[in-house]
Amino acid sequence: MDCRVDLLSAINELEELIENSGKIPFTRKVMVEEERILDLLDRIRTTMPEEIRQAKWIIQEREKVLSDSQKEAMRILDNVQKQVEQQADDSEVARQAKAVAEEIVSKAEAMAKEMREGAKSYADEILMNLQESLSKISTQIEQGRSELKTMK
Repeated sequence: MDCRVDLLSAINELEELIENSGKIPFTRKVMVEEERILDLLDRIRTTMPEEIRQAKWIIQEREKVLSDSQKEAMRILDNVQKQVEQQADDSEVARQAKAVAEEIVSKAEAMAKEMREGAKSYADEILMNLQESLSKISTQIEQGRSELKTMK
């Protein structure tokens, strides 16, 4: 089940618990079952960290992609360097090898840059979505609390 659904369900149950609890006469206070409210708060607590763990995982994956890209670029550079050294005897071949090596390095750097930017963009999009979700949840919580404050 979707974490947001679980979270919203727990918040709705909390609101229902408060709405259906006995009112203390001449006050805006209600009496709630401590165990039920603590259970609902635990559900809320255990639901939210999953999204945070997902965001952390995305950041770790982005770092892994960046690291792998850099390793691949270094491997390509090492291979190009070895090729250039092996063909250094013949100046024409060496010149061609250098041009090929520069082209490969340029492509590898462009590819690594593109992968970094893609990973960064993807992580940013996921974090933005997470931020929006958390903002909506926060707004709903604030509205619920506001409603609770205005209840008589």
